[in-house]
Amino acid sequence: MPSTHLSLSYHFIFSTKNREPLIADEWRAELHRYFGGCIREADAACLEIGGTADHVHIFAALKASHCVATFMRDIKRATSAWIHETFEVRRFAWQEGYGGFTVSGFKAGRLRRYIRDQEEHHRTRTFQEEYRSILDELGIENDERHLW
Repeated sequence: MPSTHLSLSYHFIFSTKNREPLIADEWRAELHRYFGGCIREADAACLEIGGTADHVHIFAALKASHCVATFMRDIKRATSAWIHETFEVRRFAWQEGYGGFTVSGFKAGRLRRYIRDQEEHHRTRTFQEEYRSILDELGIENDERHLW
């Protein structure tokens, strides 16, 4: 084949340290826009961002040359520093880990709606319930001791 064709789309999920509700409603949209800029700066495509006061969902398309761990480290570091400087939330931190799941192009529309509707979704379901159900749906074995 004379050229390469890739579809490397990921659904990333991560929360604030100890799932503290530190992402204020007043600046959440601004944070999401800042994430988008960080993702573009990393030479990736930001497809959707959403979340609540204690966690973020990002749907992004990466290139084959990206290292997922480096990508996540860099955008979490940049946004944490930005929150400290811009909103002076000194105790703000992201949790150490994250979930990163590949997404088929066929499911992209469904995922985008799911991320956009996070506020509504979490009126009846906790972050922990949501994350457990995603792992279960994907058949990813998990140990509760390592989730929280």
